Amino acid sequence: MMNLESVELKSNIGSLRGIGPKKEKIFNESGINTIEDFIYFFPRSYQDRREITKIKDLKPGADSLIVAKVLTKKAPNNFRKNSPLSLLVSDDSGAIEIVFFNGRFLSRLFDLNIEYSFFGRISENYARFQMIHPEFSKAGSPEDIRGIIPIYPRIPGISQKEIRRMQKELSHLYSEVDDWIPEDLAAENRLADMEFALKNMHFPTDGKKVLAAKFRMVFSELLVLETGLQYMRKGEQRINEGISFDCSNSEEFIRGLDFDLTEGQKEAWEKIRNDLEGRQRMNRLLQGDVGSGKTVVAELAMYAACNSGYQSVIMAPTEILAKQHLETFTRDFDSYGIKPKLLISSMERKEKKEVIEGLADGSVSMLIATHAVLQENVRFKKLGLVITDEQHRFGVNQRRKLYEKGEGVNVLVMTATPIPRTLAVILYGDLDSSQIRTMPKGRKPVKTTLSHKDDRNKVYTFAAEKIKEGRQVYVVAPLIDDSESIEAVSATKLFDELKAKFSDSKVELIHGAMKQESKDMVMQDFSEGLIDVLVSTVVIEVGINVPNATVMIIENSERFGLAQLHQLRGRVGRGSEESFCFLISDSENDIAIKRGEIMCSTNDGFEIAEKDLELRGPGELFGTKQHGIPELLLSDLVKHIDVLEKAQQAAKQLLDRDPGLDMPENSGVRERVKSMFGEDLSLSL
Repeated sequence: MMNLESVELKSNIGSLRGIGPKKEKIFNESGINTIEDFIYFFPRSYQDRREITKIKDLKPGADSLIVAKVLTKKAPNNFRKNSPLSLLVSDDSGAIEIVFFNGRFLSRLFDLNIEYSFFGRISENYARFQMIHPEFSKAGSPEDIRGIIPIYPRIPGISQKEIRRMQKELSHLYSEVDDWIPEDLAAENRLADMEFALKNMHFPTDGKKVLAAKFRMVFSELLVLETGLQYMRKGEQRINEGISFDCSNSEEFIRGLDFDLTEGQKEAWEKIRNDLEGRQRMNRLLQGDVGSGKTVVAELAMYAACNSGYQSVIMAPTEILAKQHLETFTRDFDSYGIKPKLLISSMERKEKKEVIEGLADGSVSMLIATHAVLQENVRFKKLGLVITDEQHRFGVNQRRKLYEKGEGVNVLVMTATPIPRTLAVILYGDLDSSQIRTMPKGRKPVKTTLSHKDDRNKVYTFAAEKIKEGRQVYVVAPLIDDSESIEAVSATKLFDELKAKFSDSKVELIHGAMKQESKDMVMQDFSEGLIDVLVSTVVIEVGINVPNATVMIIENSERFGLAQLHQLRGRVGRGSEESFCFLISDSENDIAIKRGEIMCSTNDGFEIAEKDLELRGPGELFGTKQHGIPELLLSDLVKHIDVLEKAQQAAKQLLDRDPGLDMPENSGVRERVKSMFGEDLSLSL
């Protein structure tokens, strides 16, 4: 263990006083390995303990700060470890009892007739006020608990008091932390210096200083994030000139369709066409609600690739979706002499080998695949276009792995999960963005109803009527099996119940724990109308197109987020028949009720996505590791949108004048970008 004087920023956290191997492991598991890591371990909130309450003014249930003299100490004679200690304390207005349950060790910390500060919740016991197990300190001591007190994220086995003590002991090192933001950007954005920011993040003396410190730290984090995203985008544009396609034949393909493109599809294709005909590599995100017609836009891009002598591939997240694409593409390209091929894991070895050989010699020009295409033995002769469908199902590295199978490959990322503007900047900061916000003619909005559990029978009676009319029904549950810890209906229990309820109908079950082969078989049967009621977990969130399914029933709807509810609802309403979605819940939780009301009020996925972001925040909407998005420690993309916009501008200025972050004054930014993005920063930074 080192002396405090010899501790440095890069010293191990175990070098601090009182940190043995056991506590060191706990800190390491919380991501704190060095002294500098610990200095950057910021409070999650603050308690204002500046106002002292007189004992006579105390109220039950209130968290209060008192300063009082110890009049008496009382403890049982058999003073065991957990025996309670009772103190009678008073100020000039009255007296109150303070109780500690682990009194054996605490008794010696209190002296009679000495003043102490106590902070805790006031309770009432037999008409007498008590403060049970409060925080305390000798009044006026360096450890006094009065002031604006930082409350840190929980570290198992480490008390708040201990964390605050350690931060105090290390505060002399704050001045040594690199103030790495270039001076002109710091001045332009009125940023506090690093030493001030650290001091006032941990030990603020007033609210304004906390805000100034937090602004500096949030800006710093978002600047690193934005610089990394913009660097990747500029770098990819710089190292890949791109492949230019001839899109002049697209009009004949559009004329050959048995429907007219919507305005949204026309606008999206126009932007994609401009990208494909340009010199720079296309790197575009196409967002569109379930059923908005993204697939035909993908077909247009793949047709252009084929006519220009290049191969194209569309990667789907599931085999069933890949097979559905194959069926659609085969039908639409048959008259043009183009034969799309399929590559999925479950294919026979011989068939798979033929497709892989065809890709290598160029005889396969158009491929529909799952992640099976990412295998090293899959090589393309002349790959020009990569499309990923339902991008949120793939990680950043998977996307990169695919388009690195060619040089200057054009990239189109498609998602039916509408993404709020704020998140789109973060999730897909390296992509140009397009949206299809119109729906094909004849599509009717799904009528959505929030139903209490008491009305379940009415909902299922309605479903039975629709089955008699020849329609099909989805029923979704949040769990596969019953759980002792979670009060919610399970898919297996619901399956048994509905088999009895719909005894004259074919009821089937599908869930994520089933083998892929079994899932595909059930979905195929449902698609062909052989199943009337499909009981499922969220495995059908991304499923196949079944226009005949017109009823969606979601049990325990409070257990799903808005975006997920919207995706599930999107399984119905895919034909010309009116469709219905029932959200069944008995929750009285405000957020759950709000979600239900939003779902009933709109079918617009983009509006729903914005509301979902407001209600839940970005963390729950998208797993950061799934996307390769760096974890943000302080920033909230909803609350800090104004800071994000400033950071975007600052990052642009930085990279405009120093594209490789090579200047000495930008070395701190460079190092932090590399640290934040890790392996996702595949370029030469």
